Amino acid sequence: MDATILTIAIGAMVAGFVQGLSGFAFGMVAMSFWAWHIDPVVAAVLVVFGAWLGQIVAALTVRRRANRRQLLPFIIGGLAGIPLGVLVLPMLDANLFKLGLGLLLAIWCPVMLMMNRLPQLRIGGAALDGVIGAVGGFMGGIGGFSGVIPTLWCNLRGFEKDQQRAIIQNFNLAMQTVTLLIYLSSGLITRAILPLMAIVAPAILIPTLLGTRLYLGISELAFRRLVLSFLTLSGIALLSASLPKLLT
Repeated sequence: MDATILTIAIGAMVAGFVQGLSGFAFGMVAMSFWAWHIDPVVAAVLVVFGAWLGQIVAALTVRRRANRRQLLPFIIGGLAGIPLGVLVLPMLDANLFKLGLGLLLAIWCPVMLMMNRLPQLRIGGAALDGVIGAVGGFMGGIGGFSGVIPTLWCNLRGFEKDQQRAIIQNFNLAMQTVTLLIYLSSGLITRAILPLMAIVAPAILIPTLLGTRLYLGISELAFRRLVLSFLTLSGIALLSASLPKLLT
């Protein structure tokens, strides 16, 4: 089997499992596999497609109804941020972006993980939730990273496991749907990418289902630690993918 095809399939399987378990992080995990072998724009399309399909499977398996008043600011902000992310994507220095995001995750998330109790932010209300949503939408337009910053924010807000899952799952699904439509209308989804999408689709299905089943059985504390651990590992993976290229 061609090494690129195998890498795409393995990356999709691992990322699907992590997304099924945590509700996010498909892009972070998949990119840790794909960044070495795939053009950044092609990888962005595959990430958004895989994350979108995985969220549909997860939403059908783990049905968590979000509070509309809580979710709406995230969605409105996210919809405003997506077009800017898509606009920036062809001009973006992917390695610098990965370095910055990797540093944030690799430093901040372990600090949060070591705290016995996270500080719960009550400032900003819906307006700040909208800003966080806009950042998520921008990062989603760049390549399927829409859930990273909103997930960190939900942890700092002190949201419960199911409350956080409902917000992030619905937010990500909305952002990825809109991003896919923009990618399609802007010509980023080409005929050459379709066979690669056909590899991603079946690869994520069973791992995503396994991840969602495991999610249903874990506690609030275990879920928080799991999410922060995934974010930390994702940051390390991004650093390992970007630093060698920047140094050379």
